[in-house]
Amino acid sequence: MSEDAMRFETRAIHVGQDPDAEFGSVNVPIYQTSTYAQPAVGKPKAWDYARAGNPTREALQQVLASLEGGSKGLCFSSGLGATTTLLLTLKPGDHVLISDDVYGGTYRLLARVMDRWGLEFDTVDMTDLVTCRSVVRENTALVWVESPTNPFLKVIDIAAVADLAHKAGARCVVDNTFATPYLQRPLELGADVVLHSMTKYLGGHSDLIGGALVTSDDELAERLSFLQNAIGAVPSPFDCYLVLRGLKTLGVRIRQQCATATAIAERLERHPRVEQVIFPGLSSHPGHDLAGRQMRGPGAMISLVVRGGLEGARAILRRLSIFSCAESLGGVESLAEHPAIMTHASVPDAARRALGISDGLLRLSIGLEAEADLWADLERALG
Repeated sequence: MSEDAMRFETRAIHVGQDPDAEFGSVNVPIYQTSTYAQPAVGKPKAWDYARAGNPTREALQQVLASLEGGSKGLCFSSGLGATTTLLLTLKPGDHVLISDDVYGGTYRLLARVMDRWGLEFDTVDMTDLVTCRSVVRENTALVWVESPTNPFLKVIDIAAVADLAHKAGARCVVDNTFATPYLQRPLELGADVVLHSMTKYLGGHSDLIGGALVTSDDELAERLSFLQNAIGAVPSPFDCYLVLRGLKTLGVRIRQQCATATAIAERLERHPRVEQVIFPGLSSHPGHDLAGRQMRGPGAMISLVVRGGLEGARAILRRLSIFSCAESLGGVESLAEHPAIMTHASVPDAARRALGISDGLLRLSIGLEAEADLWADLERALG
């Protein structure tokens, strides 16, 4: 069967992962090597050095490109390694426009690292297209979208923002970490490049760090391939193997996690200790209808504001037993965290307050435990 005729789940298991020719292994081997023997001087079979390429990594890059509907996938040692490499396709004096509600590490990289290199950036609420359009500059080179955002799970109209970027002569990148290609395919909506922290849902088991970029822009792909080798922020063969393993169950994991998250969000919305529940699957979410058009499901991240401020939030996190108090997300185990103190601590206080990242805000990553057990843990912690 041709790749184009395969459904998502089939491609996740088979693209780039044919049984190996010598022994018939159905799993891609871990090519744990740093260099390659060359049949003739200066004529390697594929790569001369493992930073430039590795068969395990190449298999992962092929399947990720297929799942996102792109022509080229590139993998990196972390999501921020992928982000940095992408930003280095720009030049000093270029301007980046990012969502106001964005991963704290992305904000920190732009505000405290890339600023010294001469890269300019602004934040904007990308749910407001009029305001978004008004802050685009002549030197805007990249419009950076997260959808759903982190931690307020705003749903951005990717097609509209991509069109806005292109009219300004800029490229549009979408961080698709929360949605995954199973729920959302930004390239089909007009984005130029998709970014992932493979650490999260793609790996799915909280046992690796990795990042990825996927594009169908040949010029950009060529530049990114050069930078991947020149900068060297590449993942290990073993980490690539772990992501390949995780992708095989991505579809079934996401389906179950979405179902459990929806049920828990509905219960939380009725709980007297909860002031607000933020979840795209709820009709109360302002992006609910857009999420229904743009995504295959609402995702498995829930943000909520609890009564009692900081002490109330701390008490709930102390009382949880199945949910672990930890950063990150997207694994088979459920996690709970406090954005103001943990994942978004690098965002300045004033910016956090302007965004509404309050002391009572908690973020939940729903895993694969039984729904009844997760609810019992939350109900007990809420008191």
